[in-house]
Amino acid sequence: MSEGRKVDARANWLLGALEPASRKRIDLHLEPVVFKLGAVVCEAGGLLKHAYFPQGTVLSLLTVLEDGAAIETANIGREGAFGLFAAMYSRVSFNRCIVQLEGGMVRCPIELLQSEFRSSEHVRNLFVSYSETLLSQVQQTVACNALHSTEKRMCRWLLMMHDRAEGESLPYTHEFLSHILGSNRKSVTLAAQSLQAMGLISYRRGTIQVRDRRGLEQASCECYAIVRERFDAFLKPPSTAVQGHTKARRKQ
Repeated sequence: MSEGRKVDARANWLLGALEPASRKRIDLHLEPVVFKLGAVVCEAGGLLKHAYFPQGTVLSLLTVLEDGAAIETANIGREGAFGLFAAMYSRVSFNRCIVQLEGGMVRCPIELLQSEFRSSEHVRNLFVSYSETLLSQVQQTVACNALHSTEKRMCRWLLMMHDRAEGESLPYTHEFLSHILGSNRKSVTLAAQSLQAMGLISYRRGTIQVRDRRGLEQASCECYAIVRERFDAFLKPPSTAVQGHTKARRKQ
């Protein structure tokens, strides 16, 4: 659902990293959109007409199996975008994309991004560099889902959401968490009870409150810190992420 209002492209760090000429051309075509929590932005195999740039919204990429089961393999906040692969190579989405946290978001026609990708070396390098960083999150998440306990995975996920939320409260039910984490509801409930007993979170009526951020980091597996470090290396500072990303990547 679209909503008419003035757009500040710099609220999305990837858009803010564009060179002025590209940003000026893209800014003219950015359109604010609003989706509710859990809404499907695009189904797996769906044709993408736009790329989506969160400005407070968090998007979840889900891998969907034939029997309907799905598990999150990556999430995207204001540091990135959904649909850049479509702008570079294919217009078909490999994942189901849903809204994981409500907030601001803008979208841009794929055709315009494809044109910028073809004509601008800076845009090509920026999009490819971001996509490599997002892929590293996918790979780390796959390993985390296979090897780490539900409790540690929940800590990782809550930390990632807490980084992007504008407050301490996160509006999630155990059912939603079990869907995202690929665990059964009983395992999620037991993990949440354990974290609450340790004083790390509180949970009531579909709202999770982070009580001890440092303790949550200590209880998490190493995957949270690894993914955050990779994105920090790409995003600091955004305007030089492409020019200096080779050196930064060696530090990861």
